[in-house]
Amino acid sequence: MNYWLIKSEPNTYSWDDLVKLGRDHWDGVRNFKARNNIKAMKVGDLCLFYHSVNEKSIVGIAKVVKEYYKDPTTDDHRWYVMDVEPVRKLKRSITLAEVKAEPRLNDMQLVKYSRLSVQSVKEDEFGIILEMSEQ
Repeated sequence: MNYWLIKSEPNTYSWDDLVKLGRDHWDGVRNFKARNNIKAMKVGDLCLFYHSVNEKSIVGIAKVVKEYYKDPTTDDHRWYVMDVEPVRKLKRSITLAEVKAEPRLNDMQLVKYSRLSVQSVKEDEFGIILEMSEQ
């Protein structure tokens, strides 16, 4: 299993929107590195769901339920989506400031490449985030 972080602006598409839908495709990615991450995702992989812009916090866990396919929101065949469904909301949201303050997460892509909308997460980083959310 691989781990990921997917970002969305909560005023456009929030964790609650995904929960209401139960399953949805992850669209709008227009960055080649993020697109390549989508292509690498496999069914069963887990994703940290991150609210960007004003909130800047990890709020939940989603699961990949369908691997990449052409983005239905564009005619450009270079872009892909994958389908995700919610697994659970974190007990406590983890802010970007908290992630940056945790020395064990210094190498996390969220810290180093904060603008990337779909990024990989190491297994130990995923565990640390879950641990932090329980505190």
